[in-house]
Amino acid sequence: MKKIFALVLAACLLLALTACSGSKTASNEGGIPGLEDGVFTVSMECAYAPYNWTQTDDANGAVPIKDSNEYANGYDIMIAKKICEANGWELEVVRSDWDSLVPAVQAGTIDAAIAGQSMTADRAEQVDFAGPYFYATIVCVTKADSPYANATSIADLAGGKCTAQIATIWYDQCLPQIQGAQIQTASETAPAMLMALETDTVDFICTDMPTAQGAVAAYPDMKILDFSGTDGDFQFSEEVRAENVNIGISVKKGSTALVDAINSVLATMTADDFNKLMAEAIAIQPVGE
Repeated sequence: MKKIFALVLAACLLLALTACSGSKTASNEGGIPGLEDGVFTVSMECAYAPYNWTQTDDANGAVPIKDSNEYANGYDIMIAKKICEANGWELEVVRSDWDSLVPAVQAGTIDAAIAGQSMTADRAEQVDFAGPYFYATIVCVTKADSPYANATSIADLAGGKCTAQIATIWYDQCLPQIQGAQIQTASETAPAMLMALETDTVDFICTDMPTAQGAVAAYPDMKILDFSGTDGDFQFSEEVRAENVNIGISVKKGSTALVDAINSVLATMTADDFNKLMAEAIAIQPVGE
């Protein structure tokens, strides 16, 4: 009888400990599915400065890239770290190709893509978005000695050779608005896009303002062409324009708790906060990114 009582007591204690442990996890991690281990796994190209890039050490707050001896840094890392600090999570960074980001989110192999993605309607059909965590502007970049350096509208870019990064609004919807544009093959990465311009393979590129600012910082012979707020700018409806300049964090469909946890952090930041953090990222990006 005593042996039976002891076994029952031990079982009860085990259940109690398990319950306490479960409550602690739920409390610490907000009860968010997939984050029970407290690790927030995010993916990015690690090649899209100033949003994200690869470096050889942990200087300036860089974090390790999983399954490599390299480190990731940039605006996306800065934002990811703020999200993790506020929620008590450990940050894990996975390097992925641009076209692999959304599929990875959908498959659940990562918790989120924090990679400078525009919050487009097409993407929103495949993933849910938290944010925005930055408000960008559509611009073009050319060489300072280019015949297009004094362009004041997209009409002045007519006939020029151009490109942008693959699977972006810049390539799919902006460049086709330029009359007679000689649109070249889309670049696989932002560095490849910039190199196409630097080597005069194209006359200009189309991207967002942060990428352009990072480009000019790395390549002083480049110049930003900003037509925003003028009649010569790229034309979209206000709704479409908003989704194309709002940069968001993509998560798996139905991840309401995760979206809320991320947004609770982003809601404490203003557009000025975002711009200040982006300026810091641009200031520390490695030359040539």
